[in-house]
Amino acid sequence: MKLQFLGGTREVGRSAILVDDRLLLDYGMLTGNPPQFPVGSVDPEAVVVSHGHLDHVGAIPTLLSGDARPPIHWTPPTYELAMTLARDTLKLHGGTYSCPFTENDLKRVTEVAETHGYRETFEAAGYEVTLYNAGHIPGSAHVLVDDGETRLLYTGDFHTDSARGQRLVSGTTARPEADVVVCESTYSDVDHEPRAEVERRFVESVRTTLWEGGTVVVPAFAIGRTQELMLVCAAHDIDCYVDGMGQGVTRMLRSYPEFVRDADALKRATSNARFVTGRDGQRRRIARKNTVVITTSGMLSGGPAMTYIPEIRTDPVNKIAMTGYQVEGTPGRELLDRGRCELNGGVVPVAAQAEAYDFSAHADADGLRSLLDEYGGARVLVNHGDRCEAFAAELRDDGFEATAPELGETVRV
Repeated sequence: MKLQFLGGTREVGRSAILVDDRLLLDYGMLTGNPPQFPVGSVDPEAVVVSHGHLDHVGAIPTLLSGDARPPIHWTPPTYELAMTLARDTLKLHGGTYSCPFTENDLKRVTEVAETHGYRETFEAAGYEVTLYNAGHIPGSAHVLVDDGETRLLYTGDFHTDSARGQRLVSGTTARPEADVVVCESTYSDVDHEPRAEVERRFVESVRTTLWEGGTVVVPAFAIGRTQELMLVCAAHDIDCYVDGMGQGVTRMLRSYPEFVRDADALKRATSNARFVTGRDGQRRRIARKNTVVITTSGMLSGGPAMTYIPEIRTDPVNKIAMTGYQVEGTPGRELLDRGRCELNGGVVPVAAQAEAYDFSAHADADGLRSLLDEYGGARVLVNHGDRCEAFAAELRDDGFEATAPELGETVRV
């Protein structure tokens, strides 16, 4: 089996792996200015997608810009999320380098999409492929590829700890037999704080601000994180508003109850939240209320958050609760590090309190090891992280046959 790493190596973004020049696993983009896409040209017979985040699906429509029409295999939520993200990219960047596909390309995706449930084996480009719940976001999957001689497990992004894990999805317990494991390593040197403790601190902080008469703005990723925080607020009887793309994602996920941990809890959380239309100055009125607003974008790089933050930034009673990783150079990172951020074209000081909470949907160091410990005899290829080489070296020290491929590298297994 020949694996070509076209992206996602020694970085987080633009994940793409080509198997034997026939089967493509993911095809994402690395957001930035300008964005980056997988290297080389590809013409796969079929595509399998692990989950619906931009770094794994962002470039999928470009595969259909020519004459080729490879079938694209994914779970139903991943298909829906990929289409949502693509439409948003077209809306924001259509006709520019930041959007290398057209509306016609997007329509073609609907013509070739084939959806599958977990543990449902199907044929793709001559391989037997099976998707397993990866516990990252609804619909996320480990991808097992079997050519009759070699069994390749592509973990995608995953979360393992159900007991201390997310309210939205259960952690992965799948451990299919495999000869080769391509494993993500996003948090390979991090031990996540127990989720119950993160929730406790978040809820206590929010309640304190509300009691003092302040407003809490909670920037959150639309896919997964918004719904997780809605569930947290509902579980602790905290009223909230929800704004941005997360509203549509929430409605969609409620159509696939089998892909969430507790469909009834998500229904209650949706009833507990008030969705924002944004009409007639609604956002500015909400920002002046004694309330909680969960809104995109998660790194303050755009979206409705850009209306709320200017309204609350000058009052130190107010709070901005960051709930996801803040990439270096983003306004969210600038806010946490320096107490200021870019708003409406200028960098301004923020007097409102800025806090960070680790609601990560990725496995930490212990979670990664708990999965890999089941594959002691397998070859491990480390990707999707800022310290892939270091993690591979740590694995080798513990007896694994582990390496970290470089961008564009071909590995035979």
